[in-house]
This record gives sequence, structure tokens and C-alpha cells, in this order.
Amino acid sequence: MHTSSSQSTRPAALELTGVSKSYRSESTTVAALRDISLAVPAGTFTAVMGPSGSGKSTLLQSAAGLDSPDAGCVLLGGTEISRMRGKALTRFRRDHVGFVFQSYNLLPQLTVTDNVTLPLLLAGRGTDRAWLAYLLDAVGLDGLGGRKPQELSGGQQQRAAIARALITRPDVVFADEPTGALDSGTARQVLELLRHTVTALNQTVVMVTHDPVAASYADTVVFLADGRIDGSMDGASARDVSDRLAYLGRN
Repeated sequence: MHTSSSQSTRPAALELTGVSKSYRSESTTVAALRDISLAVPAGTFTAVMGPSGSGKSTLLQSAAGLDSPDAGCVLLGGTEISRMRGKALTRFRRDHVGFVFQSYNLLPQLTVTDNVTLPLLLAGRGTDRAWLAYLLDAVGLDGLGGRKPQELSGGQQQRAAIARALITRPDVVFADEPTGALDSGTARQVLELLRHTVTALNQTVVMVTHDPVAASYADTVVFLADGRIDGSMDGASARDVSDRLAYLGRN
């Protein structure tokens, strides 16, 4: 099994073993993932890269329990989720998985604090006020908890979305092109924040991105081509990633 970090002594927060996924239409079948095996150590930052159609989004969706693989096993925080269905899977995702997307998905009628704590409300759980205050401070929103999303910049809204992803203390935070809607300066701040959650909070982050600069913030970059893992790099620079992308699928 491919391990996505040189820190292989850490327990795995996420494990995929032999995961395959195809999508069928009336006339054709497209193999999105082909026998993917991957282990992501806890407390690490992994970026997943590859060209359009390589399987990046399907990998994230299968790993996060948003889609079910046709074959193989997905363990998240030591729990097999690949055979979970319905309410059990929904509850598990709510408690153990955090999501950050390109669109912030904040509710405009709610304050920052209410948006951040919404996952706890939906789960029927109380809010640890000390943890909330710590998170808002950690993401640079201290003093802004009473504002509505429309009163924030794009970068601040994404910071609120990251705090919301962290509020349940999830096993893994999955980020899907989290800087795609941001200018380069704001994107850098958000990437530094994701990096900080790994370093300071021991959070596990798996990020899908097309941007070599974004990928360079990760401990490990995993490359996909035609639904298969096509190698990885630890501690790669943006130039290293760009050079590697040019040769994807040629091995």
C-alpha cells in the first residue's frame, strides 16, 4: 500500500485498499478509480493532483463517504465506511469528517459563530465555548463571530468554513479546491491556515487541487493519472510539482 508521508510511524487516519469506482451510462462505462490503495498518516497534509478526468474528485468523494466504491475498503479513523449506508453514514460523516469546498457554503442569515457551530447543532451536540473561541482565534476571526458572511471578505469566509470543518474535531478534513475562488494573496493565507491546522492542531488534511503552489504546502503530493496512483512526492516545491505533472501517465 502506498503511504502518503514519510512519517510512516504515525497511525493512519485514512486508508483505502483496492478501491475501484466506475460510472455507467447507457452506452459506456468509465473507470474513475482503478485499484487505489493509499494510507494517510494522522496529523499530516496530503495534496492530490492530476489532470481533469484523472479521478481526483472521485477519490475524495469515496474517501469521505460521499460516494461508495464498487470494490475495495475505506477506513476512516479506523472505521470502515465503504459499506455504510443511509443514516449511519450520515451520522458518521457529521461527527468524523470535515469539508472545505471552493464555494464557502455559509448560510447568509447566520452569524459566523452560528455557521461554525452548525454541525454541532445538527448533531444535537453542545458547543465547547473554549474550543470555539480557540478556533476563531486560530483562523483569524477573533472578534468577528457576530458578523454575517456578507460582511466578510472572501478569504474571511473561507476561514469561517475551515473553522466549521474543524469544530467537531474530525478525523480528516477534506478540502476540494479550497483556494479556487480566491486571489493569490488570499489563497496563500488560506493555505498557510490549513498548514497551521496540521502543525498546531495535529489535524489530518487531504486536499484536491490543480495548483502546484497550493500542493507545495502539503507534506506529500499524490499524483493520479487515468484513475491510478502515479507516484508521490514528499516536501515538494511548486516547481517540483509542475515538473512532475508534465510527465504524468508516461511511466
